[in-house]
Amino acid sequence: MTSTTSTMTPPAGDAGQAAATGAGSGPAIAALITEAPVPQPTLAKTFAAMMAREFRVLRRNAVGTFTRAVMQPLLFVFVFTYVMPKIGGGFMFGGAAGASAAGSVNFATILVPGLMASMLLMQGIMAVTFPLVMEFSWQRTIEDRALAPVPIGVLATQKITAGAAQAFIGALIVFPIVLVVHAAGQAPHVHVTNWPLLVVILVTASLLTASLGLLLGTVMDPRKMQMLFAVILLPATMLGCVYYPWAALHQIRWLQYLVLVNPMVYMSEGLRAVLTPGSPHMAMWAILTVLVGGTVVFGYLGARTFTRRVLN
Repeated sequence: MTSTTSTMTPPAGDAGQAAATGAGSGPAIAALITEAPVPQPTLAKTFAAMMAREFRVLRRNAVGTFTRAVMQPLLFVFVFTYVMPKIGGGFMFGGAAGASAAGSVNFATILVPGLMASMLLMQGIMAVTFPLVMEFSWQRTIEDRALAPVPIGVLATQKITAGAAQAFIGALIVFPIVLVVHAAGQAPHVHVTNWPLLVVILVTASLLTASLGLLLGTVMDPRKMQMLFAVILLPATMLGCVYYPWAALHQIRWLQYLVLVNPMVYMSEGLRAVLTPGSPHMAMWAILTVLVGGTVVFGYLGARTFTRRVLN
């Protein structure tokens, strides 16, 4: 029994047509490549693309970011403005607990600007420093960003801008928490005296903390990042006039002058001046001078150290 196999061959006409198509596709593709518009990236377009990437990552990690931003201020407000007054441990600046004397300010009012400043510092530094540590690690993922068609200084500016945006959002998240969570009769007395000035303080404070985060992320040893909390963040928060106004330190004169090196003092006092005018606060000219000047100084130093790390 024999079997035969047959192979199907295309007709001569089809083969000729395929050969002609293949022969013509090369010049056509070459023409398409030659006539394609040349990409013309600009600083603005590249910067916008990098910012869009940052916000996409932030949106994907929105749950974790929101939880990190809410937990600390929520616990502080719950303990000091709800639990303490309930058990009789509440107090007021300028008067005793439960006093209604003129000029007394309850603790919830003191906490509103202080916790917003604390969140500005935490979010601004953490949003820039920790990603930089990972990008400068042995994987060197920062090289992908360095290949963007922009100067390295623009990349540093983008890092600061992205961190400042996260700090600004974090401060806005804290604001309703400190207004809502409190015991009966312990509501904070908040009154915005100047909206443009409030925006200026929030923006400059956000840029200042993000610039400081860029500087810390490029000068600190990644193996010693745990020291960031013990040596920088914790002292800055405890001595940053979060839980008391700067004027209340007049009884400890040496400490009152020592804390002036802490930029968080000026964030707390600036927000206290525009949100809770009934509480004592620092002069506005001193606040704006430090916030603007600190942003320029830390931004310049951070950009220099960032450029040096990338090139090395």
